[in-house]
Amino acid sequence: MTRKLFAALLSAGLLTTLHGEAFAGPSIVVDTGTGRVLEQEDAYKRWYPASITKLMSVYVTFRAIQAGEITLLSPIEITKRATKEPPSKMGYPEGSVLSVDTALKIMMVKSANDVTTALAENVGGSVAGFAERMNKEAARLGMNGSHFMNAHGLHDENHYTSAHDIAVLATALHQDFPQYANYFDIEAIAAGDQVIPNHNGLIGSFEGADGMKTGYTCPAGFNVVATATRNNRQIMAIVLGAVSTDARDYRTAELLTAGFGKSSDAAPLLADLPRSGEDLTTAGNMRNEICTEEAQKRIAKTRDAEGKPLVPSPFLVEMTRPRVVVSVALGGATGPKSTQPRFADVPIPTPRPDYEPNTAAAVSAVEQGG
Repeated sequence: MTRKLFAALLSAGLLTTLHGEAFAGPSIVVDTGTGRVLEQEDAYKRWYPASITKLMSVYVTFRAIQAGEITLLSPIEITKRATKEPPSKMGYPEGSVLSVDTALKIMMVKSANDVTTALAENVGGSVAGFAERMNKEAARLGMNGSHFMNAHGLHDENHYTSAHDIAVLATALHQDFPQYANYFDIEAIAAGDQVIPNHNGLIGSFEGADGMKTGYTCPAGFNVVATATRNNRQIMAIVLGAVSTDARDYRTAELLTAGFGKSSDAAPLLADLPRSGEDLTTAGNMRNEICTEEAQKRIAKTRDAEGKPLVPSPFLVEMTRPRVVVSVALGGATGPKSTQPRFADVPIPTPRPDYEPNTAAAVSAVEQGG
């Protein structure tokens, strides 16, 4: 399908019909080189981040490395609490040990909640202690519309952010820790005989895609922070609350493509973006649009019998080569243990969606938090 036809379908409302209110959630597009906002919609609207949360967990970990508390080879021990986290997870038994480096790769590709919780407990002393660090970093960075309760992003009413704040975080990751950029564009990881592809559908399918993280829960919808680099210019698009992985990928690819065609000269700086919008402190909730039987039937109609989109995006191409796979495994933790004291942390039950999406059209094997 040509881009002209795609634009015509979009303007005619056909894509909205296929994907529900696919493009109704908050979004923002930023030129990461200049820090200027090329486009935004409801950028300050409160939203549940789901596993995009793990970008803040990674940032806190990088700061701990910077402070000399740990290294990339420091041990992360799988705790009892970590083993009880719901999927997505690796399923490592209690007492298993992996390196910080391996944990970060698993978090960015598999989005494993058990590994993320173990990282939080090892680095922050407890989940609560790690969340306190997350909130301190958020305040320092100017993420004034964000509050974190955990390291993985599984649903909590008091765990929220905004497209603007996530753009601030993603920009900080690029500017403060450019040496770690390779964690965000891994195409797949191999754990034993299992090859696990990155949940980010743009990696390998969108020209220049080089990061960063997806997220999904029923209340959050399908979220993504995506970056791409062309001709030494990097554009970042954040899309929150899409109704399916297809809708998320469509919108993100469209925004990135448009971003590359825009000049940032007259665009506002992210730090100076005027706060605007209505009902900014009420978080959007996508449960009815995604996790009901009616919603699942509607979303299923957007794919053919082979599970392929009825209306493919003109901005994405199907990968015709094998994914570049990075191996991960337990062990290899030869660095010093975290200097942070370990505290008792009473597990708090994590609410799960009332209805688990189970069709390929809806989730493409993305589990809660992934």
